[in-house]
Amino acid sequence: MKLNYRKFSTWFVFFFLILKIEGHAKNPPSSFADLADELMPSVVNISTTQTIKTQANPFPFQFPPGSPFGEMFKEFDKPTERKATSLGSGFIIKKNGTVITNNHVIANAEDIIVRVNNKEYQAKVIGSDPYSDIAVLKIDTSDVFKTVEFGNSDKSRVGDWVVAIGNPFGLGGTVTSGIISARNRDINLTRYDDFIQTDASINQGNSGGPLFNLDGDVIGINTAIISPSGASSGIGFAIPANYASTIIDQLIKFGETKRGWLGVRIQEVTKEIASVANLDEPRGAFIGGVSEGSPAEKGGMKTGDIVLEFDGQKIKTMRNLPKVVANTPPNKRVALKVWRDKKIVTLKLTLGRMESAKEFKKQ
Repeated sequence: MKLNYRKFSTWFVFFFLILKIEGHAKNPPSSFADLADELMPSVVNISTTQTIKTQANPFPFQFPPGSPFGEMFKEFDKPTERKATSLGSGFIIKKNGTVITNNHVIANAEDIIVRVNNKEYQAKVIGSDPYSDIAVLKIDTSDVFKTVEFGNSDKSRVGDWVVAIGNPFGLGGTVTSGIISARNRDINLTRYDDFIQTDASINQGNSGGPLFNLDGDVIGINTAIISPSGASSGIGFAIPANYASTIIDQLIKFGETKRGWLGVRIQEVTKEIASVANLDEPRGAFIGGVSEGSPAEKGGMKTGDIVLEFDGQKIKTMRNLPKVVANTPPNKRVALKVWRDKKIVTLKLTLGRMESAKEFKKQ
């Protein structure tokens, strides 16, 4: 019997490819039930109350100043107060009842109620940061709680399975699943956007809740959705765990954040700017102004510089620079590479603290 080597080699290659594909492919989980059972006790429902004052004017117009009718009907123009409530989610990271949620869930709240396993507790704010939209709460009790841990969000890949648990529309204990749809999303929601995008169903009330990987680790804090109707459209965003952990550690330790501050006004490097500066391509962050007395001024930065590298990290776009600077500790000595006069110039300076800067205090 004569062996057809060409046919044999073709079938061998085909069989090898099948084995290789099956070896790399991962079957979807048959159920999330075990994972949900394990994680649900650590996810909380949050409800807040605040008083809202409104000026009640029964007329569709305003009386001009000095009008006798204004004095006559002033009793109808008294401010009124009403109680407003909002709902959100959170998760427990310490056995003493330390809870993580979004800042917008608890902002201006007078009362915060945290519901854990059908039991309600009062909670207080340990620290909050509107710029990253993160808040840390402490449940007012001596009870011991089951916790969850942060995972390494940098290892999460597009296409990985994820599970969200939260309190959408007040329906606590809701579990949804999906995949990571994209990484490093910038939707102009905060100064430091670097969101994980997911198609796991996220709705109003899910804010502040955890996004888990299949190991049961928190890889993100569910924060925002894009939806014309206000309901889930399969485009949700979560703050990455690695970034959130740094902010949370500061809020727990200091009750506030401590970010690096450079003291510059920046803008996008357009094709026109790159061409005039004789830069090979549009990249980096263009310095549109340097604040007086700032670390940037003291370090020799000038208007017109283009920052290409900060503390060893490449600055690809304008939006990269504020994130990198903010994640660098104040008072750290750093090196910058800037494009100036058609060549790279290296500058060294000591960062300030953003929260202490005049520009920050004015906001």
